[in-house]
Amino acid sequence: MRDEEGRIREATLRGRLKQAGTLKLAVGDEVMIEPGETELSEKGGTGPGTSAWAITAIGARRSALARRAPGGAYGERVVVANVDQVVVVFAAAQPEPHLRMLDRFLVIAAANDIPARIVLNKMDLATPDTFERFADYTRAGYELHATSARTGAGLDALHEMLHERSSVLTGPSGVGKSSLLNTVYPGLNLRVGAISASVNKGRHTTVGAVMVPLPDGGFVVDTPGLREVGVWNLAPEALGDCFVEFRPFTGKCRFRDCSHRAEPGCAVRDAVAARTLSAARYESYLRLLDELAASAPSW
Repeated sequence: MRDEEGRIREATLRGRLKQAGTLKLAVGDEVMIEPGETELSEKGGTGPGTSAWAITAIGARRSALARRAPGGAYGERVVVANVDQVVVVFAAAQPEPHLRMLDRFLVIAAANDIPARIVLNKMDLATPDTFERFADYTRAGYELHATSARTGAGLDALHEMLHERSSVLTGPSGVGKSSLLNTVYPGLNLRVGAISASVNKGRHTTVGAVMVPLPDGGFVVDTPGLREVGVWNLAPEALGDCFVEFRPFTGKCRFRDCSHRAEPGCAVRDAVAARTLSAARYESYLRLLDELAASAPSW
């Protein structure tokens, strides 16, 4: 763990925090520590040596991203806590952007009340219609940042976005998350995965969530991509408000519990018909709604 002065400390959980039913420690948690037993000096003396530290309390979380507990167990496992923003990275090409996958990431951020931004990397591979493919998201109010780790385009703005914030970088494998960080912050030396030409999908290179301190302030959490997140714990009736551009319309539906699927007097469907809301985003909403309705609530 890292203390307030930035020093790395080796610390263990105090016994009572290990008991069943207590909050499980996660990457990004803020904790209280105190000196534990004092070890003997490495020089062989009997006086004070290097102090061991004990984690005595885990602070309340202001935000968290979680996945379902592994092995079919009940509950969830927090992947990262206390983040300020989710930065979703997609590539202009190689791999081709899958916009319904992007919708899933944005829903996850919205469901957890964490602001989200979109980074469109590999702009050196962009085509004339690249920005038009993402126009629904800028119209919805999301910030779209165009970057290229190869040419350096957009990296100053990316640096400003990450400065003094705790950020989760997520997105499909192979879109260049690690390459971007290594270029903006030389010396981080995060592993970079090659693109598999046979399937045009990136190989997973990150094996677990890691909180990386940035040299001039802030933290970035590099996550293992799609394996660590999901919409499994979202109630179907809450999905509409996770599509942020739906929010001005969801309260105007005739029925308070409107699913925005087939009910009469649905303001969301009327806005889609009037092309005020994106038909593609609405279709993505319906697909996610079907997925949530079919999932078992046993978690």
